[in-house]
Amino acid sequence: MLSRRHFCCSGAIAASLLTAERAFAADQCEAFTKASQSAITPDEALAKLKEGNERFVSGRLLNCDLMAQVRTTANGQYPATVIIGCIDSRVPPELVFDQRIGDVFSARVAGNIINDDIIGSSEFATKIAGAKLIVVLGHSECGAVKGAIDGAELGMLTGLLAKIRPAVEANKEAPGEQTAKNGAFVQDVAVTNARLGAEILTKKSSVLSDLVAEGKLKIVPAMHDIATGRVTFLD
Repeated sequence: MLSRRHFCCSGAIAASLLTAERAFAADQCEAFTKASQSAITPDEALAKLKEGNERFVSGRLLNCDLMAQVRTTANGQYPATVIIGCIDSRVPPELVFDQRIGDVFSARVAGNIINDDIIGSSEFATKIAGAKLIVVLGHSECGAVKGAIDGAELGMLTGLLAKIRPAVEANKEAPGEQTAKNGAFVQDVAVTNARLGAEILTKKSSVLSDLVAEGKLKIVPAMHDIATGRVTFLD
């Protein structure tokens, strides 16, 4: 038979754990300030995203006061991270990484392609606004990647899909049917597209390449699995 003392001790431990969990959540819910943005390193910003995705996958999301964050960020924003992702409705960056108001700059375009506007936006977010990390986020079953593989043409979309063709060509030696019906091929092209996107950022932007060389910025490609919610960082 369990004693009253056992129940008291168990209750005290549970209360202590709950207090610690609430304290952790409160700390995580604080919007970035200029000081906290300045203090965080590129690797710490990456770790923060990894922790957030783990919370997302496990269903242990932080319960933050979003209106408090609205008030905190009303006079300034200091995100630590830029996420360049696809417009796919199944891959909302803030949700996938369990981030909130003031945490990330989010640039979304079909196929997470890199063009001059995306590069310019990234230069603003890092050099001017102080972000320390850029993630080029691809995902499984990407419609834009499938369209590029099959050579789809439609208005201005044709030009957009052309920017994914280098990833298709890079996989021309892959085995099996090289069409959108081959899931493995689609995944290989999507991974390559994310990797090439991360490379293009520094190849085309001296602003970004200088920040990377100085250790002030990290650029990494990643893939989101729409079936599990999990993000895998490729570098």
